[in-house]
Amino acid sequence: MNLGATLYVKNSVEAVEFYLEAFGMTLGYNAKNSDGSFLHAELLKGGVSIFAVSENNDEAIAQSMLASKRPTMSYGINLDSEAELQHAYKILVEGGHILRELGQLPWSPCSADIVDKYGVCWYIYVSQHRPD
Repeated sequence: MNLGATLYVKNSVEAVEFYLEAFGMTLGYNAKNSDGSFLHAELLKGGVSIFAVSENNDEAIAQSMLASKRPTMSYGINLDSEAELQHAYKILVEGGHILRELGQLPWSPCSADIVDKYGVCWYIYVSQHRPD
């Protein structure tokens, strides 16, 4: 079983470029609306679809997520290295807000929680789980 995730954002073309840069991804299968925005854009890492981006023209939805200090869900991205995480963090915080600063957790030497400028909540981390 796979869990498919789609981010519904305003300015999907800009958002796709933003996420490609933040996470070092490539654009996979995609289809556009008549206005040039994305109806569906799959973002790939190592040839594997990680999530999709689609245009959302309902500004109220984005604003409610941006205003939230305690979102009901986040997208967890396990990055391969601390350098990759630092790169993603630097990009994701631009225009967004930090829910939890960079720091350690029992299962990760480096992680953070961020709501980006599109209203998407991210839990980014480098996994280093060690059994008791």
